[in-house]
Amino acid sequence: MDKYRRLVNNSIIFAVGSFGSKFISFFMLPLYTYTLAQSDYGITDLVQTTVSLLLPVISLSVFDAVLRFIMDQDQQPEVILTCGFFLTVVSAIGVALIGFGIAQVSDWPYLRALVLILIIQSFQNLLAQYIKAINHVRLYAANGIILTLLTAGLNIWFLWGLRLGAAGFFQAMILANLTSVIYLAVIEKIHRQIKWRYFSWAKLKTMLRYSVPLMPNATAWWTTNMINRYFILYFLGQAANGLFAVANKIPMILSVVNSVFFQAWQLSAIETYGSEDSTAFYKNIFAVYSSCLLLGTSWLIVGLRPLIWLLVSDSYQSAWRTVPFLLLTVVYTSFASFYGQYYIAAKKTFGVFTTTIIAAGINVLGNFILVPRFGLNGAGFSAMISFFCLWLIRYFDTKKFVTNQMDLKNLIGNHGLILLQLFCLYHWSDQFWLSLIMSGCVGLFALYWNRQVLQLLYRFVKLKFRGTE
Repeated sequence: MDKYRRLVNNSIIFAVGSFGSKFISFFMLPLYTYTLAQSDYGITDLVQTTVSLLLPVISLSVFDAVLRFIMDQDQQPEVILTCGFFLTVVSAIGVALIGFGIAQVSDWPYLRALVLILIIQSFQNLLAQYIKAINHVRLYAANGIILTLLTAGLNIWFLWGLRLGAAGFFQAMILANLTSVIYLAVIEKIHRQIKWRYFSWAKLKTMLRYSVPLMPNATAWWTTNMINRYFILYFLGQAANGLFAVANKIPMILSVVNSVFFQAWQLSAIETYGSEDSTAFYKNIFAVYSSCLLLGTSWLIVGLRPLIWLLVSDSYQSAWRTVPFLLLTVVYTSFASFYGQYYIAAKKTFGVFTTTIIAAGINVLGNFILVPRFGLNGAGFSAMISFFCLWLIRYFDTKKFVTNQMDLKNLIGNHGLILLQLFCLYHWSDQFWLSLIMSGCVGLFALYWNRQVLQLLYRFVKLKFRGTE
């Protein structure tokens, strides 16, 4: 039971540190929609999307190698951190020279902000992965809390108090992340662990052989997950991009739960890989994980329209129609990421890339066909289908080196209930209360349908408070 207890403990710790920072975009949504025009909100979302594309490319995903290699018992953490830091410094210098050089001849006002965010987040990712790898998860959680409070406070000051618009949003993001980097470096005394004498070309090459396949995978993952914004911008305009960004905030609730669990699962999947009882462990965890995500989706559908009415201004209200597709996109993204960790644990990172590139192709084709015809719903549906395909592909592909199993009856039943809720939501879209009551009844039945898995989840949580069963 130790592995279950460790997963639960880490999940709780990561929840403390991550819920605030992950939920910040959701809770700040009223501020954003009331202080930023649709076009400005679309710009902020587009810059963040671009950062998520470029970050693994400029860093060669070396922060992922830092996490994976330090968790091998025979490795020296200082050597791995020094190699990762050296590469991050070199890439930061290159990005600064190129980015600020382009900014001299470009009239786009937010290019310098984009460059600074890239550089700062590359160092933050490196330090965060290092701290996680050496099991200083409480420090990781404390950093998340600090980042949350700073981001919220600075956004309120810059957007509401000083009325700086999109520029204020980026300034808040830069200052909050820079403070986070300084905090982690000082508390962990990083300067004592990074020494030139620790640097090893041989070790860096080994790390890059692991991380470089993750770089094109991250690009393909971005293409699968974020390319929708550019199709929307081209076919529908910048204001529609702002609506799509708002629609993505409701699924962020589900994404937060996944990201908290995923950080703990990332460690457990690596630690458990190859053990005698790994098959049962993986099966049990996925059963609970998948049911929780699908139940979360079910109840977010119940509360979707009240949440939209409560959180956003009138000009963004129509965004609710796209949300259900994006909720299911988060579910399938989470499932695909769950199985993606098997590649990481087995150090077969090329498989991560090849499976993702297939899904990216499906999403690009889907956006090209569906966005001009169905607008924002076309973008949401395309993303949902591409990640559904990625999940199934990884499920079958990882069977080559991991014995994995799924409870098909439970998965099919949960999907059927969600489809019934979507029928209620769209069929009675002009009858608010009838739609709410009917989808709520289906949501209650979903709780009953998943009762056994919920009991298993309860047993997992009890492990936090009791020694053994």
